[in-house]
Amino acid sequence: MIMNSGFIKFAELIRLLGIETKTNEKLRSLVDFLKKASDQDKVWLIALFTGRRPKRSIKTSLLTKWCIDITGLSSWLFTESYHTVGDLAETIALLIPDGKGNSYKASLLETIETIQRVGSLNEDEQFSIIKEIWFSLNKDERFVFNKLITGNFRIGVSAQLVIQAIAEVTKQEPSYIAHRISGKWDPFIITFSELVAGDGISTDPSKPYPFYLAYAIEGEVEQLGDVTEWQSEWKWDGIRGQIIKRDHELFIWSRGEELMTDKFPELHILTSISIPDGIVLDGEIMCLKAGSFGDWTPLPFASLQTRIGRKNLSKKILQESPIGFICYDLLEYEGEDWRDKPLDERRKKMEEICVQLNSPVLQISPILHLSSWEELKNIRNQSREYGSEGLMLKRRSSIYQSGRKRGDWYKWKIDPLTIDGVMIYAQKGHGRRSNLFTDYTFAVRDGDQLVSFAKAYSGLTDKEFVEVDAFVKKNALEKFGPVRTVKPELVFEIAFEGIAGSSRHKSGVALRFPRINRWRKDKPVSEINTLEDLKKMLELYGK
Repeated sequence: MIMNSGFIKFAELIRLLGIETKTNEKLRSLVDFLKKASDQDKVWLIALFTGRRPKRSIKTSLLTKWCIDITGLSSWLFTESYHTVGDLAETIALLIPDGKGNSYKASLLETIETIQRVGSLNEDEQFSIIKEIWFSLNKDERFVFNKLITGNFRIGVSAQLVIQAIAEVTKQEPSYIAHRISGKWDPFIITFSELVAGDGISTDPSKPYPFYLAYAIEGEVEQLGDVTEWQSEWKWDGIRGQIIKRDHELFIWSRGEELMTDKFPELHILTSISIPDGIVLDGEIMCLKAGSFGDWTPLPFASLQTRIGRKNLSKKILQESPIGFICYDLLEYEGEDWRDKPLDERRKKMEEICVQLNSPVLQISPILHLSSWEELKNIRNQSREYGSEGLMLKRRSSIYQSGRKRGDWYKWKIDPLTIDGVMIYAQKGHGRRSNLFTDYTFAVRDGDQLVSFAKAYSGLTDKEFVEVDAFVKKNALEKFGPVRTVKPELVFEIAFEGIAGSSRHKSGVALRFPRINRWRKDKPVSEINTLEDLKKMLELYGK
């Protein structure tokens, strides 16, 4: 039976997914929605859960103004409420009083169409429509509506779980579903049957394959068995991507399903050279320079960061941070899907293609030919010298699967770098942590001064977050909007993957993936690391 209000049912699904703690419960809720929803609402569920959210159609400043006008709150009280809740959509949802209730009958598709249409209206017309919808929803439904209208829709459910739910409802293999819902498609146009059957999008030459992801090694590496059954190579620190050439066109996709062709003009040479059509290569987009690996050696991720997000690339950036593609797998050859062939066979053909092309922007990820796990352990310890995060271990007989699967592909990262710092600022978190101070800024000593060097918001247990929150509320010295300056007393060990020089940071360095490793209750502030320690790390491990 088709439901009367697809949006209300969708909002209820989001509420359930937010409170359910077990994966199987989340899966059952998704399956139940897909079985009962209209076809077009199914399409929009898939679109929203795979990052195809509608663009923001109304400025958040207007939504704030309208909420203040409706509630009669002063602006400072609204701001305080926002800082306490930590999320604008949720703040407005809680402050707007419930109205008629159960009067909203639109589907999910109709709701999104309204959101798109309202952006072209004048402010009075926008307010009239939004106000009416707000009053026809309860607070949970308003929250979902606000998330959609702000263009900030995110939910803590993996795309893989959505794929599993679709596969269960349609009685198809998850790997087929993953491929069919990837790439470019328009949720306003395509039908559910077209989407899951591949109709209407199969002719898209840019269509990528779902990425195969590795699990981290747990325990001793020797448990994997005979070392000769495994292919060992460096784990590169760049942007995982696929290079696709079909119909004489080049396409570059990131693992996050972002089409990035225009962002890397250096790779466009692959269109004109003799790379045949029907090719899909899997690898890493990195900044490379002349060096030891063939004609190139990798630059740190910080070099790549200078290009990410820029619409215009200056000549200086192109010269200082040249892009290359490090290949490590072949997914399609001459238009044929090669994913079910063993890795050894895919790798051999990939090497033939790259050697034949002989292009400096297309490099082969070298295999480490080692005869024992002990040798591999020793070479892993040298990872940073090669600009690598560690090692990848892939079973030579493995097929190329989709998503994260155990058994055939593993990542064996090196231990992170660590440094001890003191917390100097704190800010409230988001979502379920919006009432706790969980986002922290840390500093090291520089003579008699404290110099901030990193921010982190993960790594503590829930109990520890509550303890730190109580400390912040008791020991706050100054308030700058949502940020609190606190007494510099709590010492933490900060772990990070890499370090680079940075003129934008007061410390002169930028850390890669900083997070809290442990709370050093055993260490006084007088014993934290110094700015000089950071600079020595930069000399040793920076590039």
